[in-house]
Amino acid sequence: MYGNPMEIVKPRVVVAEDEAIIRLDIVETLTEASFECVAQAGDGAEAVKLALELKPDLVLMDIKMPGIDGLQAAEILAEHKIPVVLLTAFSSPELVERASAAGVFNYVVKPFNPANLIPALRIALSLKERMAVQDQAIEDANEKLETRKLVDRAKGLLTEKMKLNEPEAFRWIQKASMDRRLSMRQVAQTVIEQLADK
Repeated sequence: MYGNPMEIVKPRVVVAEDEAIIRLDIVETLTEASFECVAQAGDGAEAVKLALELKPDLVLMDIKMPGIDGLQAAEILAEHKIPVVLLTAFSSPELVERASAAGVFNYVVKPFNPANLIPALRIALSLKERMAVQDQAIEDANEKLETRKLVDRAKGLLTEKMKLNEPEAFRWIQKASMDRRLSMRQVAQTVIEQLADK
């Protein structure tokens, strides 16, 4: 039958921990808390490879691992906007500072339990969501600014080449946009392409 449209989507997590027993314990804890463990890794390089392939919502990673450690892996994944929550046996101010500089979203001190692990992951997911909204807002603002620049340039060309005044040039672009079912940006680009070199 059909799936429930109201079904909650489980956050997808890659778990990276070099000690297999701890890793299995983490996976079990996350599964019980309605997370989906999409992959497991025993070292930092494998964790990075899996995260870049699978694009999970989150990577939960031990800080001390063979090869690439958790902080180095977090730096790599931060460039791809994949949030990392670190597991660590230490909580020194220096480590917190390094974790923050590496782009870590949160960290949990071992020995962990569901009461401190799950909220840390939920906070990291919430931060990721807020950052995505901000990134989209910045992208939208840049798009509007770029459109405005193009429309202004097209208006300038229309006033110069077709002897329209500024309000007439703007209305011409608006009308062309509606008549041709194109965005004002597309119309402005066409005007610039056609009139710029004439």
